[in-house]
Amino acid sequence: MSENEENKVSRRRFLKVAAGTAVAAVAVGALPRLAHAEGLPHLKESDPAAQALHYHDDASKVSAAKYPMFKKGDRCKICRFYQGKPGQTWGPCQLFPGKAVHVDGWCEGFSKK
Repeated sequence: MSENEENKVSRRRFLKVAAGTAVAAVAVGALPRLAHAEGLPHLKESDPAAQALHYHDDASKVSAAKYPMFKKGDRCKICRFYQGKPGQTWGPCQLFPGKAVHVDGWCEGFSKK
């Protein structure tokens, strides 16, 4: 392969990598907007995923005797998996993709920020 042909291949490869990187950067930049998307359906306590993690919309009604992992004051809004914005009543949670949880809710997946 001649030096000229080699340069064309290198440029072509560079452009492909650059284009791929640009697309990836745009996609990653859009993730926070998607995570805070308005209009997500609210997670219902009857949802199978909610039942699996014993999700409750109101943590003040969670029995510490029944759920020993629960500590007074634990709420979705202070959980590392909650992704809602300050002031929102409902927000996305990484544990329940595509659903919004209540800021005063709780589940066994709770992990304080």
